[in-house]
Amino acid sequence: MQQIRAGVAQFEARDGGKEYNLGVIDSLTARAVEQGAQLVLFHEISITGYTFLETLSREQVAGIAEPVPDGPSVRRLIEIAARHGVIVSAGLVEADQGRFYNCQVVVSRDGLIARHRKIHEFISPHLDCGDRHTVFDALGCRFGMLTCYDNNLPENGRATAMMGAEIMLAPHVTGCLPSPAPGRGVVEPEVWQRRREDPVPCRMEFDGPKGRGWIMKWLPARAWENGVYVLYANVLGVDGGTIKPGGSMILDPYGEVVTECRSLEDEVVVATLVPKNLELASGASYIRARRPEMYGRFVEPNPYLREDKRPEVYWQMIREKAKD
Repeated sequence: MQQIRAGVAQFEARDGGKEYNLGVIDSLTARAVEQGAQLVLFHEISITGYTFLETLSREQVAGIAEPVPDGPSVRRLIEIAARHGVIVSAGLVEADQGRFYNCQVVVSRDGLIARHRKIHEFISPHLDCGDRHTVFDALGCRFGMLTCYDNNLPENGRATAMMGAEIMLAPHVTGCLPSPAPGRGVVEPEVWQRRREDPVPCRMEFDGPKGRGWIMKWLPARAWENGVYVLYANVLGVDGGTIKPGGSMILDPYGEVVTECRSLEDEVVVATLVPKNLELASGASYIRARRPEMYGRFVEPNPYLREDKRPEVYWQMIREKAKD
């Protein structure tokens, strides 16, 4: 790994507002480059908006989906990357031979570098799941990509690290969701709407167990257990009628926060990623200490799995309870 400067952004995307969202991606990329960034990460499906997809018919999903890399949004991202002299990663709905995917792309001035189709997709029955882990080389580093729920399963982070990933791109749309867990749940729209004249309640909601408090229970573990940098980008504000806490951050291979977005506005932060942290962190030793001969059960069917704990069933159940 070479030393690089990387940025992560948060912004309030508009549902279906590709032109607006790409404009914000352009302006935040410029701000990141002013801070020396060589790569900038934006959140999951940041080009079109994410949560509103659960309300769309298959025909409506098809109407916003685009081919990759030849669609207009990826071409626009390439133009943004070329004009600012930086690598940009953002998400969109990909159309490919009658199928649709939650796709995170990475582009440079020379075109598409990589794409990741979310492995665990359940926001819409019209989106298919990806079937592979993703790694790519750029800037003298080995990167991996896992989108949102992909990161909740430790197996995905470990598999990607074992493919040589040193830096993990982790675009998300998460936080402030309906939940039975203590202290969790949604943020009322009025709290967000009043954030400028009364910011403290909003900051407390976003920092507590509904937002940052929940993220810090598990995301640092993905960095620490694999000895990798993690670049986490999350949406801020209204997304598909829900309120999201932003809080994009960069974690080092020790699981410590190097930098993070702390404002209640569109923001980008940049940090220096240095190779010595990869060498000194414990993650590589954990990978070397594995006992693969004992792990056969990991690929066997689980007879104890409750039907209501499958992701798509669980989240539908939670949504229905939230309406009551």
